[in-house]
Amino acid sequence: MQELHDAPLAPLTTFRLGGPATRLVTATTDDEVIAAVREADAAGTPLLVIGGGSNLVIGDKGFDGTALVVATKGVTLDGTGLELAAGEVWTDAVAACVEAGLAGIECLAGIPGSAGATPIQNVGAYGQEVASTITEVVAYDRRSGETVTLSNELCAFSYRHSRFKADPERYVVLRVRFRLEDADGMSGPVRYAETARVLGVAPGERVPLATARDTVLKLRAGKGMVLDPEDHDTWSAGSFFTNPILDDETFAAFRTRVRERLGDGVEPPAYPAGDGLTKTSAAWLIDKAGFTKGYGSGPARISTKHTLALTNRGDATTEDLLTLAREVVAGVRDAFGITLVNEPVMVGVGL
Repeated sequence: MQELHDAPLAPLTTFRLGGPATRLVTATTDDEVIAAVREADAAGTPLLVIGGGSNLVIGDKGFDGTALVVATKGVTLDGTGLELAAGEVWTDAVAACVEAGLAGIECLAGIPGSAGATPIQNVGAYGQEVASTITEVVAYDRRSGETVTLSNELCAFSYRHSRFKADPERYVVLRVRFRLEDADGMSGPVRYAETARVLGVAPGERVPLATARDTVLKLRAGKGMVLDPEDHDTWSAGSFFTNPILDDETFAAFRTRVRERLGDGVEPPAYPAGDGLTKTSAAWLIDKAGFTKGYGSGPARISTKHTLALTNRGDATTEDLLTLAREVVAGVRDAFGITLVNEPVMVGVGL
């Protein structure tokens, strides 16, 4: 187990932002992860768990405590069952499943980060989310001091949310288990309209697994959502804001604001999100509030490829990023009466 002091955290995040950690520990086995967590808890030391760093916004002052990098490895395929160590690179795991002819996560290709982070956020994109395929999550319970196995139901998944996100100080994910589908080399049913249109199929149809994955990678790359060290448009956390889910009363008021601002014939994006709930598009809100692609003149700007991505143009600080994020939140609220919620985890800072 490697240990460093006054260690920079910015290189461990996709934003490349944030100050140093008082102590940085890198664990390569489950036992090392548990030992590091127990040591921090016994000493009463604040703990920051880091996987791929793709969903973190760390303050410029850094983290006064122990930052634990989970670098565990292990991919086990047994029939349609898949078990991933928390530190496995997610994109590599998706590629392995496509190669093995297993469907269920192929449309989650290109999402940066580690496997252990996927259940926390209930990672999803292009019509798939991990809640549909996760069967169990093995985690260290800091409250009981024991390793526990939580079923899909106990994970309490919802849109970009889970039991782990609701109680972030309790669990440290060690392993994630999935049940995939053997569809004779075909993908799961294509459920996302944009993907279906590009593929030239009707929603619900299947395509070869590799075709689905490659199409999603091209779509993501076109939006700056595939990491490229040479392209500052990808120095981001992907989607910075979640898509708002509104009850009927709030959505009706929102539609009124849209017509007042944009004209009687304009309807906002609307997708069913459960009984009495409607999901709308954060990207649409940002754009229609006046924050178009490339917005900003400082070192932190909206991506030139997608309005949901806030980017570090190379020499930004976390405060630069947050200043831009707050401007966007305030502008959307003033225009449409909706308050956007950040998707990345904030460490030592907030909107």
